[in-house]
Amino acid sequence: MTTASDPSYPAHWEADVVLRDGGTARIRPITTEDAGRLVSFYEQVSDESKYYRFFAPYPRLSARDVHRFTHHDYVDRVGLAATVGEEFIGTVRYDRIGPDGRPASAPADEAEVAFLVQDAHQGRGVASALLEHIGAVARERDIRRFAAEVLPANNKMIKVFKDAGYEQRRSFEDGSVHLTLDLEPTAESLAVQRAREQRAEARSVQRLLTPRSVAVIGVSRSGGGVGAAALRNLRDSGFRGHLYAVNEAATTDLLDGVRAYRALGAVDAPVDLAVIAVPAERVPEAVAACGEHGVQGLVVLSAGYGESGAAGLDRQRELVRQVRSYGMRLIGPNAYGVINTAPEVGLNASLTPAPAPARGRIGLFTQSGAIGISLLSALLRRGEGLSSFVSAGNRADVSGNDILQYWYEDEATDVALMYLETLGNPRKFTRLARRTAAVKPVVVARGGRHTPAGHVVPGTRLPDATVSALLRQAGVIRVGTVTELVDVGLLLAAQPLPAGPRVAILGNSESLGVLSYDACLAQGLRPGAPQDLTTAATAADFRTALGAALGSAESDAVIVTVIPWVNEQEPQDDLAGALRDAVAAHPGKPVAVVHVELAELVDALSPAGALSPRLRPTDEDEGGYARPDVRIPAYPAAERAVRAVAEAVRYGQWRRANADTGQVPEYEDIDEAGAAARLAALLADFGEGAGASAGESAREAAGEGVLTLTEPDAAALLAHYGIKVLPTLPAPTADAAVRAARSLGYPVALKTTAPQLRHRADLGGVRLDLATEADLRRSYEELTDLLGTPGELLPVVQAMVPRGVDTVVRSVIDPAAGAVLSFGLAGVASELLGDTAHRLVPATDRDAAGLIRSIRTAPLLFGWRGSDPVDTPALEELLLRLSRLVDDHPEVVGVTLEPVVVATEGLSVLGASVRVAHPPARTDLGPRTLPSY
Repeated sequence: MTTASDPSYPAHWEADVVLRDGGTARIRPITTEDAGRLVSFYEQVSDESKYYRFFAPYPRLSARDVHRFTHHDYVDRVGLAATVGEEFIGTVRYDRIGPDGRPASAPADEAEVAFLVQDAHQGRGVASALLEHIGAVARERDIRRFAAEVLPANNKMIKVFKDAGYEQRRSFEDGSVHLTLDLEPTAESLAVQRAREQRAEARSVQRLLTPRSVAVIGVSRSGGGVGAAALRNLRDSGFRGHLYAVNEAATTDLLDGVRAYRALGAVDAPVDLAVIAVPAERVPEAVAACGEHGVQGLVVLSAGYGESGAAGLDRQRELVRQVRSYGMRLIGPNAYGVINTAPEVGLNASLTPAPAPARGRIGLFTQSGAIGISLLSALLRRGEGLSSFVSAGNRADVSGNDILQYWYEDEATDVALMYLETLGNPRKFTRLARRTAAVKPVVVARGGRHTPAGHVVPGTRLPDATVSALLRQAGVIRVGTVTELVDVGLLLAAQPLPAGPRVAILGNSESLGVLSYDACLAQGLRPGAPQDLTTAATAADFRTALGAALGSAESDAVIVTVIPWVNEQEPQDDLAGALRDAVAAHPGKPVAVVHVELAELVDALSPAGALSPRLRPTDEDEGGYARPDVRIPAYPAAERAVRAVAEAVRYGQWRRANADTGQVPEYEDIDEAGAAARLAALLADFGEGAGASAGESAREAAGEGVLTLTEPDAAALLAHYGIKVLPTLPAPTADAAVRAARSLGYPVALKTTAPQLRHRADLGGVRLDLATEADLRRSYEELTDLLGTPGELLPVVQAMVPRGVDTVVRSVIDPAAGAVLSFGLAGVASELLGDTAHRLVPATDRDAAGLIRSIRTAPLLFGWRGSDPVDTPALEELLLRLSRLVDDHPEVVGVTLEPVVVATEGLSVLGASVRVAHPPARTDLGPRTLPSY
C-alpha cells in the first residue's frame, strides 16, 4: 500500500501544468487514498467516454477495479491523475507488458497505456499533458514503447497520439486501432511540446490581461489604502467590463461609485480577474472565495511574502499551491499590477493613477514595483505609450517567461522591455527570448546581479559579463540601466532596424556633432564626418540635409544634433515637422535626434506631438507637416542616442545572422548509450551528497553531491564522444619517469600535477621536448630541487605533441544560466583579462565557429604576425562534441579540457577534469511543468 507520505511515493512526478485554455491543473501519482476521488470522477464521465475506455458499457467501477486503479508499484504499474482542487479531471495509467502482451517486469520495455478524461474538461489539452508526463515516467522506468488499443470512433484519443510527435506505428486488429509509440524524444515531439507550452502559457496571460469582469477585494470604505486606489484606477481609466468592489464591512450598495458586495460569493455574475488587497493573513480566505466562484486569475497586491524573510517565503509557497489547486494563475504577490491599453479592454488593474498610459507598441514587464513606476514615468515624459504592462512583484507564479510567450504572438506589441532581477528558469528564458527576438526586439535590464540571501530563486555563479554574453547569444539586447532600457526601447519602437554600422551625423552644432562622432567610435560604429549646418540653419535646411543623408547609399542610420536658435524665431513644431517630412520621404533608415534643452522639440517629435494643432493638415494644405505615423526619438545626450543606435545595429546584425541558426551536428562515432551506462555505473554507489569510497583508485567527492572522476574514468567517458585525452603516466621517481618515457616513446614532457602548480608553466613546473633519458633525469632532478619532493609535486610523464596554440575548453552547469560552453586561450594573461567566450548548450555549428572568434586573442588562432593558422575546424568539432556530451547527459555537471593544444593540423587534449552528479528530477527537456521555488 502506497500513500503520498510513504517513502516509495515518487513525489518528483508531481507537477503543475498550464492547459490549452490557460487554466492550470496538477498532475500527480494516484495513491490508495484516492479511491473516493476515483469513484466520484468516474461517475461524472459520460457513458460514451466509458465505452471508449473499456470497449463495452461500463456504468460503474467495481471494488476490484477501484483497488486495481489505486494500487501501484510505480515501476511496472503507474497511474497519474490530473486534478483541480481535490477533483480528478483526467487519469492515465500504464502497465508493463511482455512480448505476449501479458503483465511483465523489467527488462520488458513496453507498456500498455490508457486515458480517461472527464467530459467537461475534454478539449482543454488534459490528455496531451498527461501523455507527456506518463511518457517521462515510463522513460525513467526504462520503458521505451507505449501500446494502446483505441476504438476507431474515438477520434479525439487517436488525435492525441497522432499529434504527440513520437514515432509511431498503427494497425487495425479485431475491430480496434492498435498504436505503438516509441517514447524516445524526437525533434518533432519536442517541437510539439514547446508549441503547446507556448499556446497554453500565452493564453493564460491573455486571460489575465483581457478580463470581462474584475473584482477588487479589500476596498476600504474610507477610500484610502491600496484596494481603494486600485478600484479608482480601474474605474477612472475606463475599464470596458463589469467592475465590483468587495469589502466584508460594506454597508452601502456602492463604494467609490462601484457596486459593492460584502463577499465575492454574493456577486451573481462571473468574475474573470480578482485584485486582492487584503493583509497577507487574510489572503488565503480571499483566494478560496475566488476559487469557489470560478475566477480565472489573481493579481495579489498584498505584501508580507518572500520579500519579508523565511516565514513569508513559506507563506508565498502555500499561496501558490492554493491558487493552482483551483486552476487559477497568479500575478504577485507584492505586485504593482497590470495594464492593457487595448481600446476594447481599457484595463488598469495597477497602482498607476488614471489616466492609464496611452496606447503604444511597447510591452513592459518588471519585477519591481518601484522600477515599474520609474519606467512608466519615463515613457510618459517621452510621450510613448504601451501595449501592456505587468509588474509581477515576487513573481511566484506568472513570470517573465510567461509574458514572453504572450508577447511572441501579440500583434499589438512590437518591442518587449523587461526589468529582471532574476531569470528564474534561465534555460527556458533564453530559449523563449531567442524565439521572440527573431520576430521582435527583447530588451532586458537586469538588476539583482548579486542575489541577496533568502532570495526565492538561485543566483548565478557566472560573472555578469558572461551572463550578458549569453543573453546576447539569444538575441537579447542587454542594457545596464533603466534609462538605457527606455532609450533603446523608444528607438526600436519608432524606427526601422539599420542595415549596417555606418552613421551619418548632421546638425547645427559642430561640438555636438563631434561628441556624437566620438560616441559612435566608442560603440564600434562607423560614423561619417559630421555635417555642420551652422546655427543659422532653418527647418528647411534640416529637412534637406536629413533627406540627403537618408537617401545616401553611404549611411545606414542618421543622428541629428540640435541646439536652440539664438533668436528663438524658429518654432520647434516647424523643425519637428521638417524632420518628419524627411523621414517619411525616405523610409527604411533609423533617425535619432540629440538635443540641448529643447523639451518642446521632444514633445513635438513624440507620438502625442504628432497630433499637435500646428502639425495637423488643413483643408488648404493637405499633408503639410502632418506625419502622425512618423515618430522620432530624441535624447538629451549624444552618448545616449548613439548607444541606442548601436544596440539597434547589433540587434539587426543578430537578426540577419539568426536567419540561419545553424545545426547541432550528428557524429556517427558518438556512443550515447555507452556513456549513459558508464555514468550509471560511476554513480551507482554515490548517493545524493555522499562522499566517494576510499582507496587510491577511488573517485573523490568534490562539493555537495558532486563526484570528481579520476583521470582514467574521465578519459573513458570522454572517449564515448570521440574526445581523446592524451594519457599520462605517474613518475614518483626518476626511474619510474624513465620507464614511462620508454613506454610512451621519446620525446616526452615532464609535468607536475600538484594543485598549486597544475597548468602553471610560468612557475617552472613543466619541462618539454625531453628527447633522451639523460634529458629526462636532469629535468627531474631540477624540478625536485627547485619546487619540492616528488610526493609534493606529483610528477607525470606525457608524450610530446605537435606545437600549437594552448587553449582551454570548459562546460559548466550554472544554477541561473543552465549549461554553458566556454572557450579561451590558456595562460595567465587570458585569465587576468577575463578573455573567455561563452555559448549556451546545445551549441550549433554556427555557435562553435562564433565562440572561437569572439575572444580578443582570437587572431593568434588565425595566423597573427605571420604565424601559421591553426586547425580551427578541429577545435570547432571538439566544442560541438563536448556540447553534445553535456546536453545528452545531465549527470555531467562540469568538464575542463586544459590544455588543448591546437596545431596546424589536428589538436591534442593533454588534460581533462570531469565532475558528475545525479541528474535533477526535472529539466527543461522534460514534460511541461510550471516552476516551483
